[in-house]
Amino acid sequence: MKLLTVSVGTPREVQDERRGAVRTGIWKAPVGGPVRLTRLNLAGDGQADLVNHGGLDKAVYAYPSEHYPLWRSELARPELAPGAFGENLTTEGLREDAVCIGDRFRIGTAVLEVSQPRSPCFKLGIRFGDPRMVKRFQASGRSGFYLRVIEEGVLAAGDAIARIAAGAGGLTVFEVNRLWFAAADDLAGAARAAALPTLAASWRDAFAERLAGPAAEPGQEAAS
Repeated sequence: MKLLTVSVGTPREVQDERRGAVRTGIWKAPVGGPVRLTRLNLAGDGQADLVNHGGLDKAVYAYPSEHYPLWRSELARPELAPGAFGENLTTEGLREDAVCIGDRFRIGTAVLEVSQPRSPCFKLGIRFGDPRMVKRFQASGRSGFYLRVIEEGVLAAGDAIARIAAGAGGLTVFEVNRLWFAAADDLAGAARAAALPTLAASWRDAFAERLAGPAAEPGQEAAS
């Protein structure tokens, strides 16, 4: 497993046909050399909406490089490059069906823990110039995932990624996505997710609400 690219970006204002001026940090660009990682983000990175984005559970967004060839083909966008989905870390060998909530990884001198899948907001549609991209991305199951920072440190493109602890609940990122978006009637699965302490609180609360009745959408992305 390997870290291929580290990407950061600060918020900018862009124009959207439906919403007018929108401030977003979803545009990320690869950086070279070591990058400092703190509890809240990478050096040089930022989010525009700190109420809904960022925070301890969504300090870093990782996206599997294995998905890029599929997206380039499906979207007819051969130019898509690391950082295009707003991710901070473009990885090799960490697909959603092989990564569990609560898994811990050492990258460089930092230790990170998987906290939740990505649930994209409208800014992904702005980034791709197509509002339909949000639902398309969500339906694909190729969500990537967020990580919380357990130990601050320094990481860089090319670093090895070592899994140093497995998530106790055994729920993969792919399975959490399936439970929320495609298996609303799987109450046993929802109960497992709601009881998983390493799953971000917004997701646990949403699964708990589903068990009790009508549920709200779980917390959305930190990449915007």
